Amino acid sequence: MARVNVFTDPYEYDDSDPDGYRGGALSAAGAVRGEGVNVSVYELPVDQSVCPYHYEYEEEWLVVLDGAVVVRTPEGEERLQRGEMISFPVGPAGAHKVTNRSDAIARVMMFSSAREPSVAVYPDSDKVGVTTRDDKVMLRRRDGSVGYWAGETGETGAS
Repeated sequence: MARVNVFTDPYEYDDSDPDGYRGGALSAAGAVRGEGVNVSVYELPVDQSVCPYHYEYEEEWLVVLDGAVVVRTPEGEERLQRGEMISFPVGPAGAHKVTNRSDAIARVMMFSSAREPSVAVYPDSDKVGVTTRDDKVMLRRRDGSVGYWAGETGETGAS
């Protein structure tokens, strides 16, 4: 049986992440070979965030494992502490950003379904990301807008 320990297993840090997003990640689902549920754990140093403000088309859940974080949603910002759990609904109402504004490392676990492709919308930067197991595409909404039939019936412009 495959196992993961979210408190003692090493977190992977990506040196190319910009300041403000330099957290460590642990793919709990990958470590235990899970396929139906996506579970990731993040270790957030002070003043770092999990990812930019975004929403998805799958419900997501967050539980604070250690420390405290601030969660930005369309309703504003809220502080969550160790043991607290919340969910983010599908679509714009579920937009969120998780940041550690405390004075110590925080750890959070996030989970959702593992359906593919997954789509995330980043309202602050007007982007849409589409991710599959093998590919990731990021588009700016204003530049990538085309009509539904563009390329299918000889139509090339936006609708």
